[in-house]
Amino acid sequence: MKGPISVLWGLRSFCASHGCLACYFGTIPEHREQMPTAPGVLSHLSPNDLTTAEVFAFAKTLAHSPVGRVFLAGGEPLLWKPIIKLIQVLKAGGLEVVVCTSGVALNQPDLREPLVELGVDAVSVSLDSADPAYNDRWRPPRREGDGWEAVVSGISALIQARSCAPRPKVGIYSVITRLNLADVVAVPELAASLGCDYAVPQPIALDSGHKLADTLSLTPEQLPQLRQRFKDLYSANLPITLPSRTYPGQIASAVAQPTGLVPGCFGGNTLFFIEPDGTVWDCPSSLKIAATPPQRQRTIKDAKAQDLFPAPAACAADCSLFSVDCVNMWPLTGFDRILTAAGPEAPDA
Repeated sequence: MKGPISVLWGLRSFCASHGCLACYFGTIPEHREQMPTAPGVLSHLSPNDLTTAEVFAFAKTLAHSPVGRVFLAGGEPLLWKPIIKLIQVLKAGGLEVVVCTSGVALNQPDLREPLVELGVDAVSVSLDSADPAYNDRWRPPRREGDGWEAVVSGISALIQARSCAPRPKVGIYSVITRLNLADVVAVPELAASLGCDYAVPQPIALDSGHKLADTLSLTPEQLPQLRQRFKDLYSANLPITLPSRTYPGQIASAVAQPTGLVPGCFGGNTLFFIEPDGTVWDCPSSLKIAATPPQRQRTIKDAKAQDLFPAPAACAADCSLFSVDCVNMWPLTGFDRILTAAGPEAPDA
């Protein structure tokens, strides 16, 4: 990695792919009735996304900054028309690029093939279950035919297009709720059967007041089963890379205790979050965003990356806002193990 900093960049607000019921952007029907106004609260209907010119002006400055890896997310980044040109700029600047996608667009050769040709480092596909019915219930496609089967087809098409090339690495991210604990194991098994390189089961992160929190959020009651599922996963010796074996313990800690202390937190030191309107946050945590004073709010608009992202401090600041949001960032900060892996997950000594 060229520089020590990773940036999670939500490029665009709109998602023409799926209408995920628990999306961190909220849902379109809800926001048609009332748009959110709090800082950092996202919406697929946001009218404030940066212009294409503003995105590219900033992207060109990343080559001269401590940023070494960019995760391109959204919305659905692959359905933004300039996406391939943006990837060209980032790769020409020596950055590692990870594309986070719903996977449906991978069925389009004009989008899939450039990802291989440009040397994109990884493509992370969202798929919440090995059960098509469950997945499509909670991640309903906006168009008929863009459900589970289309996502799996896109993954397979990308792996075939990659052929024997070392990259992009291809993986599946799955959101784990109290309703699909079996997918802690089942989705990585599916990923392995498709020829993927990695899989990340991540716990759902909903605010306590979210209308689906009582239905989907993990609680201490699920912890014994959750621990067993992860034990089974690591015992399966699948030929893919999984999160570090400390990861299940981090999930359990977040479920058992909603907030806590993170010594030497990576947020605002080696990891940053950019939302579609260009606002820069120390990390995507809703707690951290809410605690950020106005004078600390920054934007990439008319700014240079080297000014926004200084070299990381040797001793990062502690953070008392540990939550399940933080847990979902740990696999991003440990992405080196995915990009450098040459084989199956090695057992811990």
